[in-house]
Amino acid sequence: MTLIKCPRCDLNYITPDQKYCKVCLREMKGESSSEEVELCSICNEAPALPGKDVCLFCLKEMNQSNSEESETPVQEGVDANNIGDMDSVSAMDEIIPDEEDEIDDAEYGEMEQELSLEEVREDEERGAGDEEEEES
Repeated sequence: MTLIKCPRCDLNYITPDQKYCKVCLREMKGESSSEEVELCSICNEAPALPGKDVCLFCLKEMNQSNSEESETPVQEGVDANNIGDMDSVSAMDEIIPDEEDEIDDAEYGEMEQELSLEEVREDEERGAGDEEEEES
């Protein structure tokens, strides 16, 4: 039995009596290919939930352990007694840019006076013509 490559994908081999390989037939019919199932990164037994790297059981356990930890009161934030110690926003310094960083109009004028690409070509052509005259 002789095998030939699939004319559509040129990857898989088929028998001469088949038109296309099984992969191409599945794609042409619009069937989705079975993607590899990712296992849970914690238990490595159950399939992971879509968009997550853990299974449902491990996710529930993680949520339960997080809720148990959050039951103990953790005092964070600003104490009402310390609010008066803070500087008001109006007392903060403003950021003023240095005037030296700004480009003055003189620099823009110099840029405008520079030669354009066409003028550079014309100067080169004139220079080449002058050199030919000097050689003769």
